[in-house]
Amino acid sequence: MSAKENTKDDVVDVEENTSKDSSDNGLAADALHRGLKNRHIAMISIGGVIGVGLFIGTANALRRGGPLGTLLGYSVIGTLIFAVTTALGEMAAFLPLPGGHLTLAKRFFDPSLSFALGWNYFYTWAMILPAELSAASLLVHYWTTSVNDAVWISIFLVVVIGINFMSSGVYGEFEFWFASIKIIAITVLIITGIIITCGGGPNHEAIGFKYWSNPGPFAEYIATGTWGQFLGFWAVLIQATFSFIGTEIVAVAAGETKNPRKNVAKAISNVYIRICFFYILGVFIIGLLVASNDPALNLGDSTAASSPFVIGIKRAGISVLPDIINACILTSAWSAANSDVYTSSRALYALAAAGNAPKIFMTRSKSGHPYIAVAVASAFGFLAYMTIDSGAGTVFNWLSNLTSVAGLFSLLCIALTYLRFYYGMKKQGIDRSKLPYIAPLQPYASYYAIVLSILVIIFSNWTVFTTGRWDTASFVTNYLPVPVFLILYFGHKFTVGTKMVPLEELDYVSDVRDVMDLEEDEEEENKEKIF
Repeated sequence: MSAKENTKDDVVDVEENTSKDSSDNGLAADALHRGLKNRHIAMISIGGVIGVGLFIGTANALRRGGPLGTLLGYSVIGTLIFAVTTALGEMAAFLPLPGGHLTLAKRFFDPSLSFALGWNYFYTWAMILPAELSAASLLVHYWTTSVNDAVWISIFLVVVIGINFMSSGVYGEFEFWFASIKIIAITVLIITGIIITCGGGPNHEAIGFKYWSNPGPFAEYIATGTWGQFLGFWAVLIQATFSFIGTEIVAVAAGETKNPRKNVAKAISNVYIRICFFYILGVFIIGLLVASNDPALNLGDSTAASSPFVIGIKRAGISVLPDIINACILTSAWSAANSDVYTSSRALYALAAAGNAPKIFMTRSKSGHPYIAVAVASAFGFLAYMTIDSGAGTVFNWLSNLTSVAGLFSLLCIALTYLRFYYGMKKQGIDRSKLPYIAPLQPYASYYAIVLSILVIIFSNWTVFTTGRWDTASFVTNYLPVPVFLILYFGHKFTVGTKMVPLEELDYVSDVRDVMDLEEDEEEENKEKIF
């Protein structure tokens, strides 16, 4: 269902049910500057977090799952992302609070879930940062391997930190142009891929579905035959999760967005574009361009220097375009790292605002910029220097595994929070049709998301349990987020003694009027600027 606007009177029945103080909720602590404009949030929602997961991580997916296995794996995770993102969009458009789903989890589910989710979310994005930086240095290998990775990592990190120490408006402006480059690049890649497969390349070879026939639509992974092909498909799911992580950044940015109820609703309603066009169509084209047994796909090899897109274009005999595309992909890694610092710093700020982290992380500049939280989030980028000893490709695989499972916990918690939000409205007789955005297929989509998230978490690294394939580093990087999350949740619950709020007592009132008044003030300011 598409986003729709409502007038102030449409939500009066929600707002007037009771009169509560919002001091215990997100908006009272909201001193962040709302510097993100409509075009910023729209572009961030479509292309802001498209990064190395799509451009480089798909190499692992194609190698393990084959072209059809990769397409199916990304499609399955795409449905999970759609279900969760639209559910979050419904809540965030109604209550665009700082911290997004972290704040919503405290209000509609349980303070302990908000505590565990908040730290898990911070950890996810803090660890993605060095993964993106590692991938960026990996991309530079396409041109040269003579310069130490530490040099490239240092350059990328300095620029990312510099951008994030500026205002949210500056961040939004950079992301607008970064995302624009990524969208243009992926569009060019898809069109070029279609032309190459039809025989329009310099070698005039019509590839078609050649690689679907030989080596085949599915790759055999760990085992042989049908079972090995299924295992290859399942191995794609965790890599696909890493590629998709970040769609919820729109909800996190809602606390710094102008006219948030309207703009967040519009941004969420466009999420299918990112899922269907960029990811599903993108991995389909990759499966046509590159054979799943191409040795260049092995990211564990320190000499692997390019994405499947670049490999396919180079194999077609095009000499100049691969360099241009690799440069665009490098920009996307840079952009994604930029978003990593932004998101993790806002998660840390939200934790402090909720009393779940030291208050020092709420320290802001006069313009409302949380510079202490930004500094701490940026420090995790130094983990990327692990590539110096272990190799960029290997470190990228480690960090992508770590963040994928942690990201799945975030998706799981968002779905759980939404179900409470949904049934609470039903219990209190609140009409969902008057919300700024209504998520489709609910509540069934959230139940689906919960089941699928749990399954992928449990079997995320089943390969280490097969004969002769035990890998301590791989086991730890995949399953460490599981006990960490459980310890955070139950440790907080038993220590603080929190309880789940009954459905009839869920708060749908606090902050709603403040948000509406804020939007009215912004609209008046815009009118004054026009005249």
